[in-house]
Amino acid sequence: MPTTDPALNSAQAKSCQPCSGPHQVHELLRANEELKILNAKLSATQDKLVQSEKLASIGQLAAGVAHEINNPIGYIFSNFGTLERYLVHLFQMLSAYEEAERHLSDTPQGLQLKKLREQIELDYLKEDIPNLMQESREGISRVRKIVSDLKDFSRVGASQEWVWANLHRGIESTLNIVNNEIKYKADVAKVFGDIPDVQCLPSEINQVIMNLLINATHAITAERGTITIRTGRTGEGDSEQVWIEVEDNGCGIAKEHISKVFDPFFTTKPVGKGTGLGLSLSYGIVQKHNGHIDVRSEPGQGTCFRISLPVRHHSTEAQE
Repeated sequence: MPTTDPALNSAQAKSCQPCSGPHQVHELLRANEELKILNAKLSATQDKLVQSEKLASIGQLAAGVAHEINNPIGYIFSNFGTLERYLVHLFQMLSAYEEAERHLSDTPQGLQLKKLREQIELDYLKEDIPNLMQESREGISRVRKIVSDLKDFSRVGASQEWVWANLHRGIESTLNIVNNEIKYKADVAKVFGDIPDVQCLPSEINQVIMNLLINATHAITAERGTITIRTGRTGEGDSEQVWIEVEDNGCGIAKEHISKVFDPFFTTKPVGKGTGLGLSLSYGIVQKHNGHIDVRSEPGQGTCFRISLPVRHHSTEAQE
């Protein structure tokens, strides 16, 4: 029967114990850092999923509102056209009555007609009614255009085809959407360059521009400010790009916030005034287009966002 050496057993036991030296500490720290990175990625993914769900809900709401508005606007527009034709006939009849009135000038009926004409200011009404009708038609047409633009914006996130689009036309359409937001706070200066059509998802690019315009409007704290929209092009051939700048002379962004402006749910606005989703969504859309979005800002002087987009879209699969 083999003998057991207590000293040998003690040595073996020590050799089986895990090492608690610097190497193990280093491995634990590395594993901890990896877990932190993984947790951050999971958190960002979760934020994006929540963001996508919220944006999908907003898109469905916008589409529903646009549809509900479009129906009454449709029959108002139709009835308005009929009313204009009726007024033409009424004015023709009124002209005939005015001609007959001349033959009654010395009669009691003629004097009564003259008094009524002066009382209702008939000559002024004949001039003003066509102007009112024209302004009303323009207003209804504007509402129809806004509804149409709203329906375009509601398609963000849906399956769309990449098409060649005129970005200047998209900017004008977007300004029409946010006009009521801007007109009381800022003047808009457009400095458009000579740019080609861009292969893109137009409604998504419009969404980015709208977000930047609204943010620029909210940043203006003075009685009235200026928002400047510029466009231009750089590069040639396959490397040709188009850029769009939206600049305001508002309050600017603090340096410690610059690196966070594209983070989901980050906002410097008061509670209830902003979701922190607009710039995050814009960043994702520009990335999808293989472009990039940059920001420069000076507190108290204003902010400028610059979007750069390739003229021709190259899918991620093709690049890989």
